[in-house]
Amino acid sequence: MVTMAPRPHILVVNGRKVRQPVFVIGAPHSGADLLARALKQSPGLHLTIGQQAVLSVVYAFARSPSIPRDRGGAAATVLRDAFAQAWRVTGDSCQGCAQACRDAAGVSGGGACIGQRDITRYGDASPDLMYCAEVAVDAFPDARIIQIIRDGRDVVAGMLGDTEALAWFGRGLANIGHEFPHPFFGIETEQDLASWPGLSLAGKCAMRWRGSVRKMARLRTSLPAEQLTTLRYEQVLRDPAGAAAAVSDFIGGPVAPIRVAGPAGQRAGRAGGWTRLLTAPQLAEVGKIAGPELRRVGYGS
Repeated sequence: MVTMAPRPHILVVNGRKVRQPVFVIGAPHSGADLLARALKQSPGLHLTIGQQAVLSVVYAFARSPSIPRDRGGAAATVLRDAFAQAWRVTGDSCQGCAQACRDAAGVSGGGACIGQRDITRYGDASPDLMYCAEVAVDAFPDARIIQIIRDGRDVVAGMLGDTEALAWFGRGLANIGHEFPHPFFGIETEQDLASWPGLSLAGKCAMRWRGSVRKMARLRTSLPAEQLTTLRYEQVLRDPAGAAAAVSDFIGGPVAPIRVAGPAGQRAGRAGGWTRLLTAPQLAEVGKIAGPELRRVGYGS
């Protein structure tokens, strides 16, 4: 008896089939927002950032990685349904969007950021989407994933100045006693688990960054080059036009210019800012936790 492979699920949103959706992933403060703004403003691409329907699933899976691991295809269905809701365009749909999404689109009043008839493609760059990357590929086997990596020391410095990022380390949210291993917090071994309570905030940020780059490395080995590409934040800052061209080639569509100046003229964090933002003890702890990983991906000596 021959077993037929299941037919791929075809999702239709706004009357258009979802084909080769584009997802942007990276650790906090790694520069995913730079790519997201450019893609958000690219013709025909309806890219969302931080829609509540998506975030609720992303953080449920990120905080409880056993859920998608144990439920197989059901996790893909849940995530696909979340994107179907997030990508739906109505006359006032942008009014309920996250501020980051509205800022990226330049939406300040009513109306939608894109018309239904103008959509040719979909995408998402929600925070911490990387912890759903495998589920996203299960949900959309033809997905295109762009991951961005940044010097972990700059990531730690950025996270230390971000109250939302630090809030995840609070006792009520850090559910490390119930999930092991825990990719969201970068806890992979019994030694990681034992050392976690004694780490400073800088150390916990370093562990999160270390876990994220390891996860990205695993993605690179499991997905073909035509489905996943990696950019460096520092290269994007040095050559934004070249980075936009590379992304355009990768997704097979036009990409708006990548601008290193954010909303209200605020510039993206410069490379190497950690040299003035991290104290010597913080830097020593970051090196102890993430030093080998920093060197492996080309940062530090």
